[in-house]
Amino acid sequence: MAATPLTDAELDRALTGLPGWSVRDGKLTATFTADRSAVPALYAAIARAEDEANHHAEVTILYGTVGFALSTHDAGDAITALDTAMAARLSALAAEHGARPAGE
Repeated sequence: MAATPLTDAELDRALTGLPGWSVRDGKLTATFTADRSAVPALYAAIARAEDEANHHAEVTILYGTVGFALSTHDAGDAITALDTAMAARLSALAAEHGARPAGE
């Protein structure tokens, strides 16, 4: 996938398939809640997926929440298809580990 910023329309379309994700401060963000005991295994899976994709999120862990912020440095810290693809992967990993989008 190219590191080209998404247009507003492309980003809006991508967000329809990414429950719990939104744009905040120019980054694609989401927060998931999980049982605290599931968080270490979830983070290990996230780290593997990020390394495989060579694309890394800003990850924040606090108690039973895991927060993500994604943007592409090579595209001037804009949101690209790399970010939406990683968001989908992170959502799938979160679900596999029993985490849900915050507020759900």
